[in-house]
Amino acid sequence: MNGLYTILLLIASNVFMTLAWYGHLKMAEFSWFKALPLIGVIAISWAIAFFEYCLQVPANRMGFIGNGGPFTLVQLKVIQEVITLLVFVAFSVIVFHVQVRWNHMFAAACLVAAVYFVFGFN
Repeated sequence: MNGLYTILLLIASNVFMTLAWYGHLKMAEFSWFKALPLIGVIAISWAIAFFEYCLQVPANRMGFIGNGGPFTLVQLKVIQEVITLLVFVAFSVIVFHVQVRWNHMFAAACLVAAVYFVFGFN
C-alpha cells in the first residue's frame, strides 16, 4: 500500500511543482500579476512550491525501501520523472493548449522503456 500512497503523493506534489514552475507564464495574462516585479513572482512560486515539498518529501520517505517502502532510490527517481512529464504534458495541453505531436509520443515511449529497464531487471 505504501507504493500506491507514494505514487499518489508524487502526482499531487508534481501538480504543485508544475504550477510553481510554469503557472506564472499563464498568470502573466492578468494585469495585476504582470505588474509584479520578478521577486514577487518568485515569492509566489516559492509559496506554491512549499506544498510540493510537503507532499514530495513524505512520498519519498514512505516509498524508499530503506524506510520499509517498495522502491529503490533509482526507482523512486524514475517514477518521479515519469510523473513529472505526465503532469507537465497534461498541464501543457489543458492550460496552454499545446498539441501533442509524434515526437512527444516517441519520447513518451522512451520513458516507458526507462521504467521497464529500471524495474524489469532487479
